[in-house]
Amino acid sequence: MPSFLSHFNKIVNCSVRTLKPVKSFHSSSILLLDHNQQPTGVPSPSRIQKLIASQSDPLVAKEIFDLASNAHPGFRHSYATYQTLILKLGRCRHFSLMNSLLSRLKSDRGYTVTPSLFTHIIRIYGDANVPDKALKTFYTILEFNIKPHTKQLNVILEILVSQRTHLRPAFDLFKSAHRYDVSPNVESYNILMRAFCSNGDLSIAYTLFNQMLKRDVIPNVESYRILMQGLCRKSQVNRAVELLDDMLNKGFVPDSLTYTTVLNSLCRKKKLREAYKLLCRMKVKGCNPDIIHYNTVILGFCRENRAHDACKVFEDMPANGCLPNLVSYRTLVGGLCSQGLYSEAKSYLDLMSLKGFCPHVSVWHVLINGLCNVGKIEDACAVLEGMLKSGEAPHFDTWMDVVSRVCEVESEKLEDVLKVEIEANTRIVDAGVDLEEYLFRKGRVNVKYNSRREKV
Repeated sequence: MPSFLSHFNKIVNCSVRTLKPVKSFHSSSILLLDHNQQPTGVPSPSRIQKLIASQSDPLVAKEIFDLASNAHPGFRHSYATYQTLILKLGRCRHFSLMNSLLSRLKSDRGYTVTPSLFTHIIRIYGDANVPDKALKTFYTILEFNIKPHTKQLNVILEILVSQRTHLRPAFDLFKSAHRYDVSPNVESYNILMRAFCSNGDLSIAYTLFNQMLKRDVIPNVESYRILMQGLCRKSQVNRAVELLDDMLNKGFVPDSLTYTTVLNSLCRKKKLREAYKLLCRMKVKGCNPDIIHYNTVILGFCRENRAHDACKVFEDMPANGCLPNLVSYRTLVGGLCSQGLYSEAKSYLDLMSLKGFCPHVSVWHVLINGLCNVGKIEDACAVLEGMLKSGEAPHFDTWMDVVSRVCEVESEKLEDVLKVEIEANTRIVDAGVDLEEYLFRKGRVNVKYNSRREKV
């Protein structure tokens, strides 16, 4: 016993900094202090707690814990030491050792166990993807004569519903919570409503929503949004709009995501008039439309070949404190091109570049291709010049569109354009430089011509 006691005293009297690199302690462990140093008295529980907390290896921490318990018959660990070691073991997945300590803590009635310990353990099981153990922990709380909190119920519900196979156990726990004097709150309802909506069980989600109202649990904005998202996924957009109206009538202010959900669903169902009306109502109802809301409606109009209506929405943006972004311009230019409105598309592309936005290569290509198809070769050359000046490399198909049209319209001038004689060993880059200069000139001439015509 004296040698064992000496071994322990040498461990606990070392500094925390010295102790950190130590990997294990056994009867043959390397002593941490000089052999001439004399052992001191019984260490304090706070000292042991600090030593255990400083260990990166949970097994070393457990051995320190056991040594302290066995070396001094009268020594008693603090509750903080138990909690520190239990969580250290749990986070490293030493669940059997963790549960052994929990049982030891339960058998000693001298400790006041806090509910927060079980909240941490439940989360540990959730992180380890063992939902059954998380559920079992809820009943372990009762064994400690502790009343579970709603917070612990919600943490377990979140873990259980993350797996479809545990949706039913989550629902059963929710329904039986009142037996343990636990009152589900709005977050508890939201967790289950979200899970059932994602699972396609919209009727159960609606039942939960109605139960909330009967049990004096006030729904929040998220509660309404969860149901609206479920309705929209089921293509029941009319019911979603009715729910939104009900929400507004009850004094709730929908958040940005709620409006995005309904607007996107209206546009996909081609209810564009209703989408635009909702967009206009948002500011009146206390939620300023943001760039996502505007882009959603612009895209909806463009998809239905109503680019002029999309332009109207686009022009409304600055007056409502929202400036178009790259997606706004790109969507609008693409929509105009798809309807053959190339001149208007070009004007928005020019405005886009003026505002400092760099169009995607696909936007340039669609416009150049469209201008070529309607015979506006000079306009196409001007757009291509702008693309090159912006530093974008035209796609192969873009070059081919312009070059083939130039060859068709001005084939007699092609020899003058290409100063290099085309032979088998001619480098394409040499011919390309001359062609690029020609296209630049075409673009500049076209701009000057158009400006003179506008003055006339």
